[in-house]
Amino acid sequence: MGQAREVMDRLTTAMNDKDKDTLASCYAADAVAYTPDEGELNGRDAITSYLFHFWEALPDVHYEYAERHEAGNVAVDEGYVVGTNTGPLRMPSGEALQPTGKQVRIRSCDIARVEGGQIASHHFYFDQVEFLAQLGLMRELSSH
Repeated sequence: MGQAREVMDRLTTAMNDKDKDTLASCYAADAVAYTPDEGELNGRDAITSYLFHFWEALPDVHYEYAERHEAGNVAVDEGYVVGTNTGPLRMPSGEALQPTGKQVRIRSCDIARVEGGQIASHHFYFDQVEFLAQLGLMRELSSH
């Protein structure tokens, strides 16, 4: 196991354990993240704040691995983000949606580039439509 895999595994464990200090230490101070819902996030504080919002909305959130890969200084995780929406969900606009009480299981892929033992860049991929639909926040499209 290389350094990239070790850092990514430490990050996932910190997310599952709700360990804010360890989670923050996984990122370089000037790390950059790319998200499907909030775009580019610059700096450790912005990235960790983004992830902490998931803890607020889904207090029991955890990650289920499907695949784990490593190539050089890059780690890739494919799997599912699973949790129950029992807290307010902050939207990119700043407004908060009330909890739906629904459980979600969202397919995701994370790609992290590690430099000097910390994540320098992290690409988060998940389907926002799938997320909102599972929360019951989108009307089902019906074909007529």
